[in-house]
Amino acid sequence: MCGIVGYIGHRDAYPIIIKGLKRLEYRGYDSAGLVLYDGKDLKLCKTKGKVSDLEEKVAKEISTEGHIGFGHTRWATHGVPNDVNSHPHFSNSGKLAIVHNGIIENYEPLKKELIKRGYVFHSDTDTEVLINLIEDVQKTDNLKLGKAVQVALNQVVGAYAIVVFDVNKPDEIVCARLGSPLAIGIGEEEYFVASDASPFIEFTSNAIYLEDEEMAVIRLNKPMKVRKIKDDSLVDPYVQELQMNLEQIEKGGYEHFMLKEIYEQPNVIKDTYRGRLLANKGIIQMSGVEDNLEKFTNAKRILIIACGTSWHAGLVAEYIIEEFARIPVEVEYASEFRYRNPIINKDDVVIAISQSGETADTLAAIKLAKENGAFVFGVCNVVGSSISRETDAGAYTHAGPEIGVASTKAFTTQITILTLLALRLAKAKGTMNHTDYQRYLLELEMIPEKVQEALQTNDVAKTIADIYKNVPNALYLGRGYNFPVALEGALKLKEISYIHAEGYPAAEMKHGPIALIDEQMPVIVIAPNKGHYDKVVSNIQEIKSRSGKIIAVVTKGDIQVKALADHVIEIPETSEALTPLLTTIPLQLLSYHIAVLRGCNVDQPRNLAKSVTVE
Repeated sequence: MCGIVGYIGHRDAYPIIIKGLKRLEYRGYDSAGLVLYDGKDLKLCKTKGKVSDLEEKVAKEISTEGHIGFGHTRWATHGVPNDVNSHPHFSNSGKLAIVHNGIIENYEPLKKELIKRGYVFHSDTDTEVLINLIEDVQKTDNLKLGKAVQVALNQVVGAYAIVVFDVNKPDEIVCARLGSPLAIGIGEEEYFVASDASPFIEFTSNAIYLEDEEMAVIRLNKPMKVRKIKDDSLVDPYVQELQMNLEQIEKGGYEHFMLKEIYEQPNVIKDTYRGRLLANKGIIQMSGVEDNLEKFTNAKRILIIACGTSWHAGLVAEYIIEEFARIPVEVEYASEFRYRNPIINKDDVVIAISQSGETADTLAAIKLAKENGAFVFGVCNVVGSSISRETDAGAYTHAGPEIGVASTKAFTTQITILTLLALRLAKAKGTMNHTDYQRYLLELEMIPEKVQEALQTNDVAKTIADIYKNVPNALYLGRGYNFPVALEGALKLKEISYIHAEGYPAAEMKHGPIALIDEQMPVIVIAPNKGHYDKVVSNIQEIKSRSGKIIAVVTKGDIQVKALADHVIEIPETSEALTPLLTTIPLQLLSYHIAVLRGCNVDQPRNLAKSVTVE
């Protein structure tokens, strides 16, 4: 949520900031703004709405000269989305400017104290409180900007990624983070600051990711200094070479990032198992698992913690791990896990799943698990993210940047990683015979080709979408491995088309949801020819007898369901445990086309953020 882009150097800052903000639009936001320094004055422009609205306003209101500046896309927390609450914010003197991601939880008592001292507030934001606190510390203790930021941050409670500028220190910017990501790009006599590396990838491949409770003073013509906020100790930051490329963050001819990412799935699934799956040799090698194999094989229980789409991937993994490795698995919402005083034992393995690696609730759950002595294994997509640093071990999904807010390739690559894990544990524990083990390895190796075939259902999905684009409700049903796929399919439809949808185990339909079924209700039934096929056919007959409209996802060549359904979408055949990697594809395409036909903003659905870095 929220996005930050900053620049200090020899180039014009404005085009870098605007282009960078556009690349961060995927994070979700409701307003945008920027500030530029031209050597004399701070020039501020901000507005409710999109970055394109900001561009129009800038053209009318301010000069774009200046080699120092920063911009922000805001997802409202304190105060409604409007021009005044948008970032950046100035201090009362007008000499300090700030952009901020996160939440200052104790802003209210700080604000009351600052009001007593004569400060005036123009917005409802916690951020304006923070910049005035920094100014108050600066004046009261006669401190330079960097030290004032440090002292102020030691007084606040909450989460933040901030960039601060002082007109009295025109050759430096100060940035800091706690719980919200911040990357610093290092160029030739220039620096970039951003919420992730996408805004500056074309200018430099060298970046520093600030750790929690670290701040950086970035100065022109002088070495950058990174310090610990708590004790002022100097940090020797790790400069890493970025693996991202420009092509990955462009649409590449697709109308939307979401569609591009749906079509990337054959390649990214292959990238996920590349070097890890050697099917012809019967080998799975994942260093994070191999180095800790004993902890997994001795685990009395595996706890999976995640949110949203990652939680659904965890539910699929529960079925797969229990079936293959015979280890009990519990799947928890991270947001609930951290608050319900859970029972965590030292012989538990906790698997934390997050696309961004920055999900606040999941991070808090990781810390709780580690405090109780559990071994924590992370599954995430973003290299260098907080979860990758906080966990004891883990595996990257290698899906590449996922720009669309509604996750697609994250889901399938997470399932791929967790399937590899389950198979490796099954081999180590001897819970699967060699023939089945080898068969699953070969099937998994063929999945990208079968996903490519499943993508050929696009035209069928588009035709069905045109028929049902205006329905108010939809029901998704699945059994076994495909019950979580039903939940994920319903979530996708809700997220991007704003149609109310619910996912259920097919057998649970009779315990309530059947009351909703009439001739207006589309029911999407996931019915591959594996597992509980006959039971699902019975459920379809029950829907048919109540005039419900049936959209069935079936295995190619199906006859029985095809005779009952109003519409069928065919997928290739595979092993039952791997069907979620295929059944989810037409559901993604169906949601996408319905959203497009309804005129929705597919890549940036209302009220949603890509990376939820606050509770």
